[in-house]
Amino acid sequence: MLAELGNLALVMALLMSLLLAIYPMWGAYKEHPQLMAMAKPLAIGMFVFTAFAYGCLTQSFLNDDFTVAYVANTSNSTLPIYYKITAVWGGHEGSFLLWVMIFSIWTVAVALFSKAIPIKMVARVLAILGAVGCGFYLFMLLTSNPFERLLPFFPIDGRDLNPLLQDFGMIIHPPMLYMGYVGFSVAFAFALAALISGQLDSTWARWSRPWTLAAWSFLTVGVALGSWWAYYELGWGGWWFWDPVENAAFMPWLAGTALVHSLAVTEKRKVFKAWTVLLAIAAFSLSLLGTFLVRSGILVSVHSFASDPSRGLFILGLLVIIIGGSLALFAWRGSLLRGSGRYELMSREVLLMGNNVFLTAATLVVLLGTLLPLVHKEIGLGSISIGAPFFDQMFTFLIVPFVFFMGLGPLSRWKNQNPQALYKQLLLAFGLSLSAALLINFNFEQMSYMAVLGILLSGWIVVTTVLEVLQRIEPLRLNNHLSLTQSLQKLSPSHWGMVSGHLGFAVTLIGISLVSAYGIESNVRMAIGDKAEVQGYEFVLNSVTEAQGPNYTAEHAEFEVFKQGGLVTQLVAEKRFYPVQRNSMTEAGIDSGITRDLFVAIGEQLENGDWAIRIYVKPFINWIWAGAFIMAFGGLLSICDRRYRMAKLASNPELMPELAGARQ
Repeated sequence: MLAELGNLALVMALLMSLLLAIYPMWGAYKEHPQLMAMAKPLAIGMFVFTAFAYGCLTQSFLNDDFTVAYVANTSNSTLPIYYKITAVWGGHEGSFLLWVMIFSIWTVAVALFSKAIPIKMVARVLAILGAVGCGFYLFMLLTSNPFERLLPFFPIDGRDLNPLLQDFGMIIHPPMLYMGYVGFSVAFAFALAALISGQLDSTWARWSRPWTLAAWSFLTVGVALGSWWAYYELGWGGWWFWDPVENAAFMPWLAGTALVHSLAVTEKRKVFKAWTVLLAIAAFSLSLLGTFLVRSGILVSVHSFASDPSRGLFILGLLVIIIGGSLALFAWRGSLLRGSGRYELMSREVLLMGNNVFLTAATLVVLLGTLLPLVHKEIGLGSISIGAPFFDQMFTFLIVPFVFFMGLGPLSRWKNQNPQALYKQLLLAFGLSLSAALLINFNFEQMSYMAVLGILLSGWIVVTTVLEVLQRIEPLRLNNHLSLTQSLQKLSPSHWGMVSGHLGFAVTLIGISLVSAYGIESNVRMAIGDKAEVQGYEFVLNSVTEAQGPNYTAEHAEFEVFKQGGLVTQLVAEKRFYPVQRNSMTEAGIDSGITRDLFVAIGEQLENGDWAIRIYVKPFINWIWAGAFIMAFGGLLSICDRRYRMAKLASNPELMPELAGARQ
């Protein structure tokens, strides 16, 4: 019964999205208040029916209802209850239901939290989201229905959840990643609504910016969690493999980062309008492209869902309609996108544009490296491989000018900047950055020039960011006689968000530079009681015993780690076997610290009874993910800026009394 109710709820959600796509847009065209007012209840209805369907599927998992094909394929009666809940997104059909669930959350959030935006603009935005939702719901109902039954013949037990997904990281990673992916649909809808209405001044950028920042923050956390999960779960000790599905998540992040900066310029200076609209289209289009790559069956990856070709063709059709339609609208209304601001060659506008060019180039590099092997094979030219060396080299070339502009941009003035005025600050920043790079790298046995470059670039970001803050508060201290603390408190949340984002990027860059240059890997054979020395640490294998989990058996290895005769930590690593799926998984033993990780993974038992053991010492690896969370925090901090809650006043001064009364 639950499956039938869930299926009916999806049909009703499709109906709500269809009505949402039609009535508010028609109402905005005809300036009909009642039709535009229907947008909010329709968005709420779409969310309620989708949430009900999601609840039905979740309950089917908890009930072990193996008459539902999706439950039978991705669950098992012995699966722990928390994995039964997360198994809802453990396969293609359920993960896409999570996708549309999150899409409905974003849609209803726009409906409920856009009171400061004119109703005509909200109606158009929600109508566009409704039209996109129609495609998603049709895809699910026609090709990927999670409620299909196996009646009258069904298994007595399920095939179990993929062991790769039976992990805490996969509980939190997909929802965060989807929140970012789907969140860019709001920025996309605002851009198209602005094109349709012709209201392409700074106001629409101010309306769109907090939603874009929220989506970007979620995607930042989602990408970081995926990297962290791959590091500790797959047992290979790496944090990024340039896997095509990893790239599929990274591309919208790069485009979204460029969009966040472009929106800031459009909002403040009324320039880069065309650039901003194109980036909004690109960010969401790349999110859809990632969906196509993961679900079309053309990729072989631990992250992807094997799918039949009809699903891939359906998503490809959606891509053509959404991307083609939005670009056609852009071409039609392109004459409205001329910026009104003026600026010189040396100005903050040009430097921010330079950064966006490098981010776009990085996106194209990842896109080319991901799609070229697929296209090359499909057209019959054979298989080619584009691996980590290509991406690493290209990003090294791009990151140096990108970071230079990143530090220089905030120090520069809008419209026109005298280069001579920045000479002393830039010289100080370079001197301090180089000194820090050399000092930090001298602590390692053999200096790496790439690590020196990475720390130099990170130091450049940190020092220029601090100088920018001091430059910003200097007039406050001189004119108002404020203390340093009082002056810092005067800076807006948006400004502190920018500072946090830049510093977070610097922290991530430090982690990437040091772990890439100085990380140690050692593959050894060990018997019980053997010792292995790696970078001053002595690893001792104490025991390997059999262990029984709720739905697996495991080889349970215990290690002790010593340094200079003193015990540092005890580590436990497991090699698990899942009998239902007939699959093995590695559970690494990791001792995490601020400056290093000690990482042990157990492999196969060898002929003479020894064990294959992988040992890693990873310096500063946790800085990679810490920096990502600092960046995401910066995005959320920027959303708290008061001017986003007052956006409507810019174009509707008559609302001041109403809002004043609301504040009281």
